[in-house]
Amino acid sequence: MFSTIPEQFSSATKANIEAQFAIFSALTGKAFAGVEKLVDLNVSAAKASLEESTATAKQLLSAKDAQEFFSLTAAQAQPAAEKLVAYSRQVAAIASGTQAEFSKAAEAQIAETNKKVLSLVEEVSKNAPAGSENAVAMFKSAIGNANAGYEQFTKTTKQAVEAIETNLASAVSQFSQAAEKSVPRAK
Repeated sequence: MFSTIPEQFSSATKANIEAQFAIFSALTGKAFAGVEKLVDLNVSAAKASLEESTATAKQLLSAKDAQEFFSLTAAQAQPAAEKLVAYSRQVAAIASGTQAEFSKAAEAQIAETNKKVLSLVEEVSKNAPAGSENAVAMFKSAIGNANAGYEQFTKTTKQAVEAIETNLASAVSQFSQAAEKSVPRAK
């Protein structure tokens, strides 16, 4: 009877380590996917910016007088500001999507780990020797407190992420409004 308890803990520990490695691998993959999206966006933005800068420079060099030069310059300002706002939104969407995938994976892992630990505690408590009821009760209480801590941590993390996303959306919106007000529309 006593030899099964260490074996149960050993088996549960091994399964937990394997699960943690799997979640680490999954999160690493998600992180790389997010970075890859960001790199693709930056490469596309840089390429488009280079092409547009070349076209703009040609237009500006072909201006016949100062008035036409300044008119062309003003005409380029609004589209540039709009592209910057669109870029900011895309970066925010990539960051938000990656964060959501991280949260989802972490929640699933925490729930699965909690389920396994509670199952192990129940199994061990069934096989526990007589007189160990107090120790088992304290262990169950400690597990319950840890689960409550994990749940609170998850809730707090979600709230923090939502606040960051709200602040980012607000900053992009304020930037958009400022850009629209400060950059005259070309006619």
